[in-house]
Amino acid sequence: MDKKIKLPKIPSLLDTKIYKTGQTRGADDKVIFQNRVGRNSTVLIPYDYFDICSTAPDNDGAFEKGFIVLIKPDDYFEVEGFQDEMQDKGLILGINALLFYETRKQWNSHNPEVHGFTVPNSRTSPLYGEYVARVPSTTSTNDEKITIGFDTSGLKGAGIRIYEYASLETIKKCRTQLEYYFWLCIDSKEVMLSEGMSEEDINTRKDSVKLQAENLGLADRELLIENRIINEDNNCICPFCLEPISANGFLNRLGQAYGRDVPDLTVTQINLFHIKELKTGEFNHKPYNLGWGHHHCNVVVKDAGIDETLKWMSNILKRNSETGFELV
Repeated sequence: MDKKIKLPKIPSLLDTKIYKTGQTRGADDKVIFQNRVGRNSTVLIPYDYFDICSTAPDNDGAFEKGFIVLIKPDDYFEVEGFQDEMQDKGLILGINALLFYETRKQWNSHNPEVHGFTVPNSRTSPLYGEYVARVPSTTSTNDEKITIGFDTSGLKGAGIRIYEYASLETIKKCRTQLEYYFWLCIDSKEVMLSEGMSEEDINTRKDSVKLQAENLGLADRELLIENRIINEDNNCICPFCLEPISANGFLNRLGQAYGRDVPDLTVTQINLFHIKELKTGEFNHKPYNLGWGHHHCNVVVKDAGIDETLKWMSNILKRNSETGFELV
């Protein structure tokens, strides 16, 4: 929201959920990615996808915190003309590109220390190093896991997945639009009253967010309906199952199977939902491509996308109907 306007507060769990939509997914030490950082962080671009990913979707084509291109050691050392091709594209090891070791064979065949390469100490150009490694262990006694580069507490993870990127301006617009959707839930006012907000504060916040969304061009009803974000009744719906969403789902933890429950579960019933899935070569974290959906619907769709998942489900139902199974 605009910092110049102090709006009534919404419940902290809802506020945090909206804020976190501007962050990337989790990552551990096994991978090269940063763990839950802003979507405008340094992006990691596999060399094979550089031609289709090197230009940011806004900001005059520049990524706000730069990029690092990850090079396969096999390509760098074995492919004839590869280093010249890199140079033609403006890519230089230690400046904006790194050798990325992922297999034992790469490490044994082209050990970076033999070539005098060092570990980087910066995510922005220049990187002050030429290689990074995330090589898993093997059954061999001598082949232990290799984790080198961007593995310290002050510099954990080299950057984010390229398809998760969004500029700070886009992140802010998405947060505004997502809160606007929340207020379109069938029972948002009743739930917020039960959470301790006064009717006056609810109306003030709701009206202000609605106005801001309209002023930013984020409240196009026809486009929202077309993109499966709201229905004809102007209710926020799950983009996959199309069921109207209850505001309670933003505040209630996900139910757990008997005997498999854990004490620290933080997943709520309603989560961020990308209408068109995130994938390399596209920047799909943007307005009108985000909605709120059921956790279980999100799990079903995963990275396949809504259309492909519906086709898959349709085929399953068709095959079951052919066996005489009747849907209730």
